[in-house]
Amino acid sequence: MSHNQLITYRALFSDGTKDYVIPEEPEPYGSVAIRFRTEKNNIDFVYLAAGKEKKLMKKYLQKGSFDFYEAVVKLDEDIFYYHFEVHKGNQICYYTKMGPSADFINWYKFFIIPGFKTPKWAKGAVMYQIFTDRFFNGDKSNDVETNEYVYIGGGTVKVEDWNKYPARMGVGEFYGGDLQGVIDKLDYLSGLGIDAIYFNPLFVSPSNHKYDIQDYDYIDPHFGKIVRDEGSTLKPDQRPDQKENRNASKYISRVTNKENLESSNQLFAELVKKAHQRGIRIILDGVFNHCGSFNKWMDKERIYESQEGYEKGAYISEDSPYRKFFRFFDESSWPYNDSYDGWWGHNTLPKLNYEDSGELYNYILHIGRKWVSPPFHADGWRLDVAADLGHSNAFNHIFWKDFRKAVKESNPEAIILAEHYGDSGEWLRGDEWDTVMNYDAFLEPVTWFLTGMEKHSDDYREDLFGNADSFVQSLIHHSSSFSTPTMQVCMNELSNHDHSRFLTRTNKKIGRINTLGSHAANEGIDKGVFKEAVVFQMTWPGAPTIYYGDEAGVCGFTDPDNRRTYPWGKEDKELIAFHKEMIRIHKENEELLTGSVKFLKEEYNIICFGRFTMTRQTVVLLNNNTDEREAEIPVWEIGIEDHTKLVSLIYTSKEDFSTKPLLFHVNNGILKIRIPKISAIVLKPLEQVKDI
Repeated sequence: MSHNQLITYRALFSDGTKDYVIPEEPEPYGSVAIRFRTEKNNIDFVYLAAGKEKKLMKKYLQKGSFDFYEAVVKLDEDIFYYHFEVHKGNQICYYTKMGPSADFINWYKFFIIPGFKTPKWAKGAVMYQIFTDRFFNGDKSNDVETNEYVYIGGGTVKVEDWNKYPARMGVGEFYGGDLQGVIDKLDYLSGLGIDAIYFNPLFVSPSNHKYDIQDYDYIDPHFGKIVRDEGSTLKPDQRPDQKENRNASKYISRVTNKENLESSNQLFAELVKKAHQRGIRIILDGVFNHCGSFNKWMDKERIYESQEGYEKGAYISEDSPYRKFFRFFDESSWPYNDSYDGWWGHNTLPKLNYEDSGELYNYILHIGRKWVSPPFHADGWRLDVAADLGHSNAFNHIFWKDFRKAVKESNPEAIILAEHYGDSGEWLRGDEWDTVMNYDAFLEPVTWFLTGMEKHSDDYREDLFGNADSFVQSLIHHSSSFSTPTMQVCMNELSNHDHSRFLTRTNKKIGRINTLGSHAANEGIDKGVFKEAVVFQMTWPGAPTIYYGDEAGVCGFTDPDNRRTYPWGKEDKELIAFHKEMIRIHKENEELLTGSVKFLKEEYNIICFGRFTMTRQTVVLLNNNTDEREAEIPVWEIGIEDHTKLVSLIYTSKEDFSTKPLLFHVNNGILKIRIPKISAIVLKPLEQVKDI
């Protein structure tokens, strides 16, 4: 650094973390102190600009190489938008979420949402996504049997070989994973360091994925408990059409019997209690845009038609109490009216018609409250295709505002996170969702940069592979609609149930199982690149989320191949040990949970960034090149002083990883370092590390 006649742009910094917004989650009509950092004695003055108003900031602190300025503003109930103007002589620099610029771009303003808080437990929480049927079979008595019922034109299949890959059209395949299996493996998850489990849907449903819910009030007995088991399965010669399910008496007895349903709910409550005892939270999947044609409200498969205690479904009768729960286009077709509105045209997924049914509207709000309240005590909801709910965007916002009120009144610490692709800013204004599954500002940029692959393995982009500029700009641009409380709880996944496994993407094979076959997903993978991705995931702002089995080396092309079973007894133990270390590092360093972030170096296939607070710093470097590189890292930008000794917390290579400490020296604010090929390294000042 040198004191010169120009503004030292790389010294300028502010964000929404607790060092720069005090208090970090202010209340309406309260005062908030907003702070800004410059190089020491480098600028003439700085303004806090909000709309047409400008407020001169006062220097309140000199620390190390920096000056810190502050302005106190009084909030009202509206979102407070702001940016900074830095002046030196006749130079003016604007500072926004995109960093310093000669031009002001309104899109990238900072903003504070008065009264908006996200749960403290979720900030930086390590989450673990479980697709229950494929995790662990803890109770074989509740397994779906072969030909227990007909689902989408075929009889169900009980898979006897746990290690068999899912069939291409395997939605009716069941491996037997259940909630007892999760209970049995809670110690494994606790040992891994997990803070929360996100479950794919658990409610009664005929599919293995359960995104076609049959009954929102109950956990599926095939995941829960079957204490009363009557009836018989379909005969092999029975024709698999929809009406044959009337003969699937075993399935009907299992999923309509209240004793089974109540026992399954009780088992879920037990799971939550045991998870909470280990410090693990539970997040449920809320599929509220559509239900399944099996649902008791529609009853297209005529499961509930003759069952005691159940009303006629809307498919069966025009006089059904659920008639308005769905939108029918042909009013003359009863009984057996097939003219209903299906999500994206799928008749197995009837779209719920909230606009025409206040009863449905209030019922789903009741469901939102029910599962986060006693005796179940779930810790939040992941909302499936959340932006699709309703028949208009305006109505969608009305519903989610009411849903948030209902859930937060029942459990103020419950999290509400939504599945959404594209700009989610209109839902993240403090009165609807807390956060999102972070596709645009995490999963996609990380995948393009480290592998060049599209998230389904459907395409390869040479222009995006290793493109540091595109990577950084994508991360900043797509997260600019997030407030800091939202950013700190974003679900940052590398894989999930909808996309190919990240480890498979490292082989750069374009295709799916129908074109390449399942075994191709395991071929040519690069665990070194995968470890780089995990290091980035565990050190980037948000809630790093592991898709079950990723930590054990599971591969797979996109759905259904990504839903392979957890390989108990055949795990990649080196990858599990690596995940444990990265999770430990993530949780032991507060700056990785809620600290600031700043990019320090970006070049082809190399990224370096810092996470920091006023008193603590972490430096993260990735080299995705196939040869060793030398880099000079300006660590002074995150407050690391000259002559500091940095020590490695972990470093990875193509072959392995190590936590053996290596020492590095900072001279003139710069770290000079040789980075091996396909590697990552995490560093901290020696004086901030215990037991070295």
